[in-house]
Amino acid sequence: MLTRAFYSFLKWVAIGPVLRLLFRPGVEGLENVPEEGPAILAGNHLSYADWLFMPLQVPRMVRFVAKSEYFTTPGLKGRLQRAFFSGTGNVPIDRSGADAAEGAIVSARRVLDAGELFGIYPEGTRSHDGRLYRGKTGVARLALLTKAPVIPVAVIRTDEIAPPGRVFGKVTKPLVRFGRPLDFSRYDGMENDRYILRSITDEIMYEIMRLSGQEYVDMYAVKAKDLAKQAKHRPDADKPAA
Repeated sequence: MLTRAFYSFLKWVAIGPVLRLLFRPGVEGLENVPEEGPAILAGNHLSYADWLFMPLQVPRMVRFVAKSEYFTTPGLKGRLQRAFFSGTGNVPIDRSGADAAEGAIVSARRVLDAGELFGIYPEGTRSHDGRLYRGKTGVARLALLTKAPVIPVAVIRTDEIAPPGRVFGKVTKPLVRFGRPLDFSRYDGMENDRYILRSITDEIMYEIMRLSGQEYVDMYAVKAKDLAKQAKHRPDADKPAA
């Protein structure tokens, strides 16, 4: 109850009105988000600002998973950190499983089993160059395990507001587009089939690409970032070709 009260306070009183006044964010397809019941909001990830502007447009609370350390740090800083992350709809990753990925699935299932909205970025990390990268299959497994519909989401121009590596860029009007819900009930019972999981994930990423207009790269974002860093630090990176 306290979490919802704090979430509402931040969204409708403290932070939300300031964001709306300053940036005037737009929204399309909000009718595709159900008014009740579980759903997975799967979006592109251009900037940390995505986490602000996408939930801002949805009347319901949108929950995400966050590192468990945000909820267990001791002292005053830890209490403030825990209050903020809990109050903004985040739930800690369950660390009782074999790894963080499995823990994230367990935590997300709890959210969806409770009939709530769960937000996820299938790319796993922010895009460093504005392109859309290959999705990880956790979103597909979650959809099959919970039978929740997947709503593709595209957030546009947030990378201009908060570019990679910078806290703030410029004031511009972001846009959030919600696509039609995707139903994967035809794959019931196949959550351990890696080919099915890849097929579902690719379908979700295609819809995100269609909504966002981004160029798609069939490579994981983490690997693309590593390659970009390596190219930047090569001694001959800035030399013109012969």
